[in-house]
Amino acid sequence: MTDTKSDKTIHQALRNTSTMIDMASTSFDHAHFQGIMAIYAAPARDRLVHIQPTGQPVTDFVRCSYLGLDNHPEILEGAREAIARSGAFHWSCARTRLNFDVLGQLERELSGLFKARILTFTTVLAANMSALPILASGHLTGGRKPLVVFDRLAHATLAYHKAAVAQETDVTTIPHNDMAALEALCQSHRQVAYICDGVYSMGGHAPMGDLLRLQEKYGLFLYIDDAHGISIHGETGAGYARTAIPDLGDRTIVAASLGKGFGASGGILMLGTAAQEVLFRRFAIAHAFSASLTTAAAGAARASAAIHASPELSRRQQLLQQNLAHLDGRLNSTEPPSNLPIRTIRFGDDLLSVAAARELLRRGFYTSAIFFPTVARGQAGLRVCLTASHTRQDIDALCDALDEVKAEINSNRIDIFSNSPEG
Repeated sequence: MTDTKSDKTIHQALRNTSTMIDMASTSFDHAHFQGIMAIYAAPARDRLVHIQPTGQPVTDFVRCSYLGLDNHPEILEGAREAIARSGAFHWSCARTRLNFDVLGQLERELSGLFKARILTFTTVLAANMSALPILASGHLTGGRKPLVVFDRLAHATLAYHKAAVAQETDVTTIPHNDMAALEALCQSHRQVAYICDGVYSMGGHAPMGDLLRLQEKYGLFLYIDDAHGISIHGETGAGYARTAIPDLGDRTIVAASLGKGFGASGGILMLGTAAQEVLFRRFAIAHAFSASLTTAAAGAARASAAIHASPELSRRQQLLQQNLAHLDGRLNSTEPPSNLPIRTIRFGDDLLSVAAARELLRRGFYTSAIFFPTVARGQAGLRVCLTASHTRQDIDALCDALDEVKAEINSNRIDIFSNSPEG
């Protein structure tokens, strides 16, 4: 792309890393000083951890293991057994050359579970990095390079690749879930690809019905990162997005995590056609030029896949929904009810949100302080991730502590510049 118009399009699409760092550094410095970031802890039962080096017991509301599978004994045993059977932990070899047989077994099992052609990657970031340039090339859209449209709130592991995509084709960004804007672009361009999350990391979800309508009407290509939606939705945990799509076909790709609700490690792409699978196995960057999941990760994921094919999955999904209903009843939120496991409590000010997280940690509860660039300026607050393995007592205790902290904030009794919880 050498013409002026294309160069301008590329530069508009690039992330301004320098400005972002300059704007966010003060809040990050404050959060680290207050002792609420980069914490190290020893795991205990369920959602309990012990902060190191003090040993403080803390109930964790940060991890995204929404079904509480990340310390499931069968998944841990699956990792151990895979290492023992393979006699190796890792092969430093591109997947186009040599693969562990346990990895092939995992991909076949996941393909049957999710009714898709599954490719595994070490992370969802690696999956997105591999997929988006291929999508931009036009090889998934009949040789015609699409206009690639990003939702404004698309996860950082998607938005980061705008520059690479812009080297292949034109890129633009639309307001969050703005289907009117997306339809207008579909009407004015011969081929459009839309990049979004299924379940958004700060709450909310993609309007799947509207997206499928636009796909049917205009041939819209959908690339959906459902890292936060997998496992918690569907009879076999295929996820929020995949469960809503009758057939992936040749116009939809779903990326997902094996390390959140799934309880293991890694990322996957759900593909709809054999031609797409061949293309990705040959040219996906992290598949052709990097290494695979370890045997431990593959074994853990196989064990989780077995749980997903069993009645235990439904029981854990139901427990999660019961916990969400209880939490929402305690929060008295004005937000509409949601069956998604992420809740945000807004304070607006970055430093005030950090102080609220610090005060909760002092009381034995770890929540995420969220501020720019994770959320827009003025939208800072706390993120609470609920799981099936939190107890009612955990939820009530958190809400009691949150009420205390809010009262301190409302009466101006909270010191945003206090020392860290350890000091």
